[in-house]
This record gives sequence, C-alpha cells and structure tokens, in this order.
Amino acid sequence: MKNIYLCGFMGCGKSTVGRLTAKQMSMKFLDLDEYIEKKHGCTIPEIFEQRGEQAFRALETETLRELAATSGYIIATGGGTMVSPLNAEIARQNGSIVFLDLPFDTCYERIAGDSNRPVVQSNSRAGLLEIFNYRVPLYRAHATYSVDASHSPKSISEQIKLLFG
Repeated sequence: MKNIYLCGFMGCGKSTVGRLTAKQMSMKFLDLDEYIEKKHGCTIPEIFEQRGEQAFRALETETLRELAATSGYIIATGGGTMVSPLNAEIARQNGSIVFLDLPFDTCYERIAGDSNRPVVQSNSRAGLLEIFNYRVPLYRAHATYSVDASHSPKSISEQIKLLFG
C-alpha cells in the first residue's frame, strides 16, 4: 500500500491517530517533525530559531521528496506541511492525504502553552485562530479524504481504516 499522509491543524491528533492506525493496518508510522529533528540533530524550535520558518518549510518539502521513495507508511505531517501546494502534490503522487478535521477550540486546548511548537509560542489565541482559518480550507482542498476528528482516537483510526479497507 502507498503512504497515507495525515494532515490537520496542530493538536488535531495526527500523531496519536497515526500510531494507532499504523498498528491497526499493519503499516509503519512516521512523525514528520520527529523524523526531521532526528535527521538534523536539533528540535523544531531550534530550527525555527537558528534558520527561520522558511528554512524549516524547505526541510519539510525535502523530507517529503525523500519519503516519496517509501511505501506502507502512515505519516503524521506537521500542521503547516499540507498548506503548501507542492507538498500536497508530492504526497498525492505517493499516496493519499487524510485531513483530520477538528474544531479550533479543541485544538487550542491541546496546544496552548506547548513550548515545542514555535508557531504557538509566537502567537496569541487570536493569532492562532487566524492561522487555523487560513489553513483549514487548504487542508480540505489538498486532502483526498476528510475525517471528523472529534471522536476518540480509536474511532478516528477505524474511520481511516474503512477508507482504505
């Protein structure tokens, strides 16, 4: 099976659901941010601080291109990854994109104060809502499928499994 790319706003459950879905579907799991951190030997906040957000976004694209040679993965992308039409195209050429659709308030409850998220640290609640409102239509436009992520991780995982059953 080709790769399944999970996209959505920060805190929507991509990593949690991705790990569970990978187990249920006998696939491998990869968290894009963790992979980038390991490969480059520094955290996402350090990359943002030392090289800037644009450099980090370039690393995301480079990593997606690298992963295009793989298959059988559930890949949890970063919250900004699938905003890029190029990244979405790379993912679509090597699999399907599943948008985990979750209301802003729930995402915000999960991410507020998270020091490992530079975008959270540099924005107010209103600023994050603005980013959310900008990104969600792009997630929808780039996604192959959209899943209601307001249920339990197990239920969301089962919805995804049915899409690819």
